[in-house]
Amino acid sequence: MCGIVGAVSTRNIVPILVQGLQRLEYRGYDSCGVAVHTPGAGGLRRVRGIARVADLAAQCEREDLQGHTGIAHTRWATHGAPALDNAHPHFSMGPHGDEGRPARVTLVHNGIIENHEELRAELQARGYRFASQTDTEAIVHLIDSLYGGDLAEAVQAAVQRLRGSYSIAVLHRDEPQRLVGARQGSPLVLGVGADGKEHFLASDAMALAGVTDQIVYLEEGDVVDVQLGKTWAFDRSGQRATRPVRTVQAMSGAAELGPYRHYMQKEIFEQPRAIADTLEGVEAVVPELFEAASNHAPGEGAHATFKAIRQILILACGTSYYAGCVAKYWLEGIAKVPTQVEIASEYRYRDSVPDADALVVTISQSGETADTLAALRHAQGMGMRHTLTVCNVATSAMVRECKLAYLTRAGVEIGVASTKAFTTQLAGLFLLTLALAQTRGLLTDAQEAAHLKAMRHLPVALQAVLALEPQVITWAEQFAAKENALFLGRGLHYPVAQEGALKLKEITYIHAEAYAAGELKHGPLALVTNAMPVVTVAPNDALLEKLKSNMQEVRARGGVLYALADADTRIDSGEGLNVIRMPEHYGPLSPILHVVPLQLLAYHTAVARGTDVDKPRNLAKSVTVE
Repeated sequence: MCGIVGAVSTRNIVPILVQGLQRLEYRGYDSCGVAVHTPGAGGLRRVRGIARVADLAAQCEREDLQGHTGIAHTRWATHGAPALDNAHPHFSMGPHGDEGRPARVTLVHNGIIENHEELRAELQARGYRFASQTDTEAIVHLIDSLYGGDLAEAVQAAVQRLRGSYSIAVLHRDEPQRLVGARQGSPLVLGVGADGKEHFLASDAMALAGVTDQIVYLEEGDVVDVQLGKTWAFDRSGQRATRPVRTVQAMSGAAELGPYRHYMQKEIFEQPRAIADTLEGVEAVVPELFEAASNHAPGEGAHATFKAIRQILILACGTSYYAGCVAKYWLEGIAKVPTQVEIASEYRYRDSVPDADALVVTISQSGETADTLAALRHAQGMGMRHTLTVCNVATSAMVRECKLAYLTRAGVEIGVASTKAFTTQLAGLFLLTLALAQTRGLLTDAQEAAHLKAMRHLPVALQAVLALEPQVITWAEQFAAKENALFLGRGLHYPVAQEGALKLKEITYIHAEAYAAGELKHGPLALVTNAMPVVTVAPNDALLEKLKSNMQEVRARGGVLYALADADTRIDSGEGLNVIRMPEHYGPLSPILHVVPLQLLAYHTAVARGTDVDKPRNLAKSVTVE
């Protein structure tokens, strides 16, 4: 959720740290800062701010901040409000220290420390003064209290006391070219410099794009000691550990806006390309599609797994959860596999009945979503050994920890409100459905060919939907003055309505909720007035006539309908009914098309209301804390 960048080098690393923070801005943040070990002065200096990284860069230049070793951070508030005192990096001046004394230790931290109050009380009793309301400050004082001349040893001792999730990067005043990092439940990578004489730490490899493409993914419980020209990793037991170096292309060019006003708009219009890339090379539906980038053992490949399973458990959060809800209809309707979809943060905290013959499917854009990872580990801990992820990042924790993977190829998604990640997830989940149906003997060659033909046509079909943008803008101009909206869908399109409502509330701050249209008369009909727009997803499917009856219930109460209707539905514009005609009916793949106008509606309504489209308030892109 937050961003970390650190470096040890022979050159001034402040520009590298700031550039790294700029590459991580898309994750969301409300404050930022840099701390360096100043050459020749033997001390630590920092610059912090509660504005944008660009302002931080200007402040660093004004104050002539330079150093060969440093750390930097973008913070998304959890403990303590967005304020200068709560911004990272944090300092420890030692017991009985105050701002007038030189700092001894500085630290940045992602995650949440659950026992920070206990640690705070203990450290305050020992004379440590706290300048912030953060849980992070307890870590920096704890490390200072354990320091005996070796920073790595102090960090190793300190992390044994921490409960919760963390990735940290730490400097000490007395060790000028040494940087120590540690991670548990929050990502941290080591970057190896081109000549091997400088090294980096970051929460995301993208932060190091243009600096190095040689990346080491640290494992749970690792502590890493980074010095000039050499590094060591230690596992949770304190033993030296070897972690492989991987070449990673971080796609830094994806951060170019081009002709678009916002990243969200760019990413909406990238969906035809993203779907085409995700399906590239898929000539036939075979289980082996789900073995790329997997770590399965012999005998535990996709074909054997698909044969063995009796049901599916899908774990996800937010937009990915709605993708899973769509997939449930496909998996049960086409592959005939009983399917459960669980919100990851709820699943891990309730008593459930594990099934060793279930396939646990996780869905995540980043592959680092904390609740989904924790739910996956919870399921594995209960003996559920068959695991598969649909994910957009090949090097993520989700891919490394699942036996099977299907990698979507959406490219870097910067806008907080997910768009192209959602539609590419649906493409991957539909392929999973077909593969399972094939394994069970439920998919004939003719059916497989028809489904693959429809999938290959998706990029063209999406282009036709995107051409509806001018009509959606007209709707958005009307929505901009509203404060509430209702979304309706039935069957396969109920999760699409949920995703449409989520998009609207995320970036416009209009209260929106979605209902299965058949539930309208069981409560939400009481809310319907001419001030409450009702968006209806109306494909020409088996539930169309039922949906038309629900729409009449709205019109009879003076409600104003906005319908996304297939061409042959005989739903026409009239008083209280606004219709955008979809270019073609797309059968079971219809959700991939119908969601796009809802994305455009949210985007253009947000633009009309003047909100920060790409960085909506209180939200972050990569949710790596609970």
